[in-house]
Amino acid sequence: MAKLRLSLACTLSDRTRPILDGRVSVPGVEFIAQPGEPEDIFRRALRNRAFEVSELSMGSHITTTARGDAPYLGVPVFLSRAFRHSAIHVRTDRGIARPEDLAGKTIALPEYQQTAALWVRGILREQHGVDTRGIKWRIGAERIAIQLPPGHDVAPLGMEPEAALREGVVDALITPRPPAPHPQVARLFPDYAAAERAYFTATRFFPIMHCLAVRKDVAEAHPWLPVALFRAFAEARRISLAELRLTNVLRVSMPWVAAAFEEQERAMGGDPWPYGFSRNRDEIAAMTRYALADGLASREVSPEELFHPSTLTEAA
Repeated sequence: MAKLRLSLACTLSDRTRPILDGRVSVPGVEFIAQPGEPEDIFRRALRNRAFEVSELSMGSHITTTARGDAPYLGVPVFLSRAFRHSAIHVRTDRGIARPEDLAGKTIALPEYQQTAALWVRGILREQHGVDTRGIKWRIGAERIAIQLPPGHDVAPLGMEPEAALREGVVDALITPRPPAPHPQVARLFPDYAAAERAYFTATRFFPIMHCLAVRKDVAEAHPWLPVALFRAFAEARRISLAELRLTNVLRVSMPWVAAAFEEQERAMGGDPWPYGFSRNRDEIAAMTRYALADGLASREVSPEELFHPSTLTEAA
């Protein structure tokens, strides 16, 4: 019997490589691998529904689910997670020394719907009491059109966000890709790792950025597929984490990677990269709350809506 051939678009990482190189397979499926960078993958998936299985921005997925035109259903495999205190860059000549000083400022973003920005706005509101509606948000270009309710000062920047920060057009920039060094630009949190550890201790959140997703027509035609994907990607994650422990031949170019992995296991309760819906529900609920406050979600979205129903009880 011929295998089901499906396009798979995702970032190449230790968590996806066992799928892409064939060490882990989905029974009955042959993947047409299309690895790439997130920005391009998301744009093609959301605008053109270009892939049957895709890594997907959680910010965009919540936005499209709320308005009823989501082309994909999520699988609670979280291919990208990242603390984002390190993503806040500020002008050093604007009197910004702490998060509260961002109130009323003009801040550039690559995209308002970007998940990194979603998390930073939520952190500013809930951890530091900043009224994010009082901030002027200036954006590069959105991957899909968004329509915000009144009360959100969001407008096109008309230039590259990094250039706007460098030239002093804006007071700060939130971006997951650090800008080039500049004498009047610095991170808001110089010791961002300490700030991120403190945030994790306070919230137990390791911010989810991207999930795995299946195009709705494919999930409808093959209802067994979302669970099969979850189990395969969970096995790929198990392999990737096990490799970090290996010391006979280091699998990544970090001399003390095994010690670093042991330290993060201790700090994060033994599992630094949890998959599964129930284990992450509180964090996903925070994201949907942030999206509603940001105007990205046009209504309250329950976390369960974002994922294929068959995957909600899967755990890894």
